Amino acid sequence: MTLKKEHRIGRHATLLLLMEETHELEEITKQLNWKSCLGKVGSMDSQKVVAAIEVAAKQQGIIKENLYRESHALYHAIMEALHGITRGQMQLGSVMRTVGLRFAVVRGNPYEEEVEGEWLAVAIYGTIGAPVRGLEHETLGLGINHI
Repeated sequence: MTLKKEHRIGRHATLLLLMEETHELEEITKQLNWKSCLGKVGSMDSQKVVAAIEVAAKQQGIIKENLYRESHALYHAIMEALHGITRGQMQLGSVMRTVGLRFAVVRGNPYEEEVEGEWLAVAIYGTIGAPVRGLEHETLGLGINHI
């Protein structure tokens, strides 16, 4: 089981999210036969952040809505990424924090052997802070899970 250097799915999701011009990376995604989507969400409710990412992944065909294992894998990748942006507290509005986030979801096989199966990476980047404009700071989270 060897992870291909050029197939690092978490790195790919993070770069896709952070790049202003995504044409080149989207082309690489197609060449790898991976799927990806981008989106935005702003909320004081972590449930709304999770829901926005899940809905985007389902609508863009990243996961199949009727397969529990795919939804379950996505949920765990989202939770891991949220832990990163909230510093492990998983709370937003209840502790008077708000977020303005962009997210990327990437699905593919990062290993040399096809039998390793597919993985999901969720990258989240944006701002978090008190619900007062101008008092927030940057944050970044990444979650990776096998399907």
